[in-house]
Amino acid sequence: MLSLDKVFNAQTVLKSIIRETNVVRAYGIAPDCELYLKPENLQITGSFKVRGSAYKIAMLSDDEKKRGVIACSAGNHAQGVALAATKNGISSLICLPDSAPISKVEATKGFGAEVCLVEGCSDDAYQKALELRDSKGYTFVHPFDDENVIAGQGTIALEILNELDDIDAIVVPIGGGGLISGIAYTVKQIRPSVKVYGVQAAGAPSMFNSIKNSTIECLPSVSTFADGIAVKKPGENTYAIVKEYVDDIALVSEDEVASAILTLMEKQKMIAEGAGAVAVAAVMFNKFDLKGKRVVAVVSGGNIDITSLSRVVDRGLKNSGRSSSLLIELIDKPGQLKEISRIIADCGGNVTGVHYEKGNTESINGCFLRIEMETRDFDHIKLITKTLRKEGFKIV
Repeated sequence: MLSLDKVFNAQTVLKSIIRETNVVRAYGIAPDCELYLKPENLQITGSFKVRGSAYKIAMLSDDEKKRGVIACSAGNHAQGVALAATKNGISSLICLPDSAPISKVEATKGFGAEVCLVEGCSDDAYQKALELRDSKGYTFVHPFDDENVIAGQGTIALEILNELDDIDAIVVPIGGGGLISGIAYTVKQIRPSVKVYGVQAAGAPSMFNSIKNSTIECLPSVSTFADGIAVKKPGENTYAIVKEYVDDIALVSEDEVASAILTLMEKQKMIAEGAGAVAVAAVMFNKFDLKGKRVVAVVSGGNIDITSLSRVVDRGLKNSGRSSSLLIELIDKPGQLKEISRIIADCGGNVTGVHYEKGNTESINGCFLRIEMETRDFDHIKLITKTLRKEGFKIV
């Protein structure tokens, strides 16, 4: 059974494996509260997952270790299992969904594991891992629904409580529920007045729905770029712990997560993956009543593929009014682009791209000009648009 003694034992066992990540005071992200970040994206494997998987493997019997371990993961648990197994001289096989970022697949191999790519999401990889466990005799390391894994994740709470006094709330990402189970259980045993809030992606609300409807539910599908928390069904252990110890759960949209990733990069010089940024997104967009409170948001991981990061940044810039485009219909004659560029520059905007095309305009000599711009915010876009119209240009 999960116990506080087990969490403290995990802290001792993990000292030689994990990095203790110090909390960071965050400025300019959530002005209504005193926000701190627990940067598990700076963990050795780039994610908190190494805590639970390393403790689980350390607790295996000699016979279980001899058979080798198998796990399923979207990538972060995979790297934790691979690292822990390699350090213990144990062979490891990891089943990953074929949608997992290339960076996570290669990192898993780099830590010494053999990789099996499975079509579908994390739950499909889970079923494949169980099949291989039964047929080949591997020892299965569950990504979240295991008391030793949960205890390992609970060490995060010990570090937070040891470092900060008088905190009011901890905001935690939820996928299958292992992280928030460990944190919530530990916090409520030591300092029950601290609120523990969970956050899921709106496209994968498995724990949110299960708690709301008081029964474990399995989603037919999930859709979110936060692949680390794209879980169809919470665990039985994690569901029970969340139901008892977590104060509330909220959902965040893809755009809110993208904005959080961009904000963490700009304000904190910190890279977070989608799953790692959902707690910050919840604080930024006021999903909980945190005004005037001292709050810790867990940044659970930073293993985001560079190509995905580029798309997320572009989306975040557009959603915040920092990047925009205008389609202008005009008469095709010399000097038009020069005049448009002058107006945009006079308004403080910066032209980053121009695309000319002939199209179905009212005038035979008409054309369209698409202007890509860097802008400050949506009010700045309105100023530029208003000025162009005032100068006689037709904004489509």
